[in-house]
Amino acid sequence: MDELAAKRALIAAAQAMSAAGLNKGTAGNLSCRDCLNNREGFFITPTGMDYAILRPEDIPWVDLYSEGEAAITEGRRPSSEWRIHRDLYAARPETGAVLHAHSPFAVSLACLRREIPPFHYMIARFGGDTVRCGAYALFGSQALSDAALVALEGRSACLLANHGMLVCGRDLKQALDLGVELESLCEQYWRAALLGEPVLLNAAEMTAVLERFEGYGQQGQAPKEINTPRSP
Repeated sequence: MDELAAKRALIAAAQAMSAAGLNKGTAGNLSCRDCLNNREGFFITPTGMDYAILRPEDIPWVDLYSEGEAAITEGRRPSSEWRIHRDLYAARPETGAVLHAHSPFAVSLACLRREIPPFHYMIARFGGDTVRCGAYALFGSQALSDAALVALEGRSACLLANHGMLVCGRDLKQALDLGVELESLCEQYWRAALLGEPVLLNAAEMTAVLERFEGYGQQGQAPKEINTPRSP
């Protein structure tokens, strides 16, 4: 994928975030790692622009190892949360895309500063038996980025207190898919909590789920026993 194609893919994914109900207006941000031309950095949505009108020339490029304004070398001004994206790419070589959204149910739980407990086995989709809620810090600050990295330790998603959700994926598609799944789980937990205290899966049950999730979604040959006809 060349630079133009990468920027177009980022714009398409950002617009899909809005279509999925994860963001409205200019809220949230999305980025993808750039491995082109032997440079280390990432493309990210610009600050204060509606995704619907974005063009490739609007997309900023941010250097992974520079500081402050020196890090931004192309396009418009990046999202105010560019530090979170930079620090995640630097800390996690496997991460290819980062999504941050102000979706309704994730924000509701984040404003309660409540982690999502193992009320449903799909919590394991994000790498552990909970989805943590990171400590509050001012938006766009290094303190917020530091809090996000702590909350994401061993996880692919977290909530940010009084703020929203943050998701890491291997590429734009997975980041978007995980963002949609997390918002769905936030809604399910919110609705279950309205009726009472959800019954949580215990540690042994979640351990078994996490083991099963090690191969979740991977394509390949079916287990041998499934292909073996039963004896009459």
